[in-house]
Amino acid sequence: MLTIPDELIEAIKLPKGLLESELKKEFAFFLYKKGMTTMGVARRLAGISKWEFIDSLGERKIERHYSKKELKEDQNYAKGH
Repeated sequence: MLTIPDELIEAIKLPKGLLESELKKEFAFFLYKKGMTTMGVARRLAGISKWEFIDSLGERKIERHYSKKELKEDQNYAKGH
């Protein structure tokens, strides 16, 4: 459990109803970007679908972590289309 002091919560420019969900999303993207967690774990922490997470990675200019298998599948798909 993470505890954030009240004075910091008040300084964050987000409506109180969105604060927890937005902080979870930001933390999830941070962990994923740093390679500290997988996409599946990060998207569950963020509370969003796989496709929303992938779209958000692009919006945030965060590179997707590909396994060699995923990269090969995408390359084969691109060659076929």
